[in-house]
Amino acid sequence: MTMAAPQQHGQQHPIKLYLLVWFWLFVLSTCSYLVDFFGLHGYLRWTLILLFMVVKAGLIVAVFMHMAWERLALIYAIMVPPFAVLVFVAIMTVESHYTFVTRLLFFGSPAS
Repeated sequence: MTMAAPQQHGQQHPIKLYLLVWFWLFVLSTCSYLVDFFGLHGYLRWTLILLFMVVKAGLIVAVFMHMAWERLALIYAIMVPPFAVLVFVAIMTVESHYTFVTRLLFFGSPAS
């Protein structure tokens, strides 16, 4: 009696894909460090740093977590909640500014 070999499910991706992703992660990290090296400040600095961070996270999720090859329902289950949290944070930010301005209007400026 011979034992049947277990069936392998899934697929193997070419090593070239992983090397290409690692290369782009290295390039994006270098760009992120160059933002500090060139001494950028203010909104431009934070926008670039956050942009590079989001692109790197997207690459990692898409390739290393195999999201690029998953069903749409699984992608929605993983990606929609963080997006919803970001929307709620934006709403709270707008509300906090409104509350601050309203307090200044009715209670006067804070003591200096």
